[in-house]
Amino acid sequence: MLVIGGGLLGVLIGSLTAKKRGGSGADMAQYGAGYGIAFALIGMIATVVIERMVV
Repeated sequence: MLVIGGGLLGVLIGSLTAKKRGGSGADMAQYGAGYGIAFALIGMIATVVIERMVV
């Protein structure tokens, strides 16, 4: 769940960052993909840490 939420949040933040900097649609897609991957990775690590602490 954290992976999906993190990925979607990353896409949103990345797209808004590119738009704020005056980027085109392709820039927004690239920033969204980069941020989405990074935030999904953070969400995956957080999920593993939480699972290890619970069990």
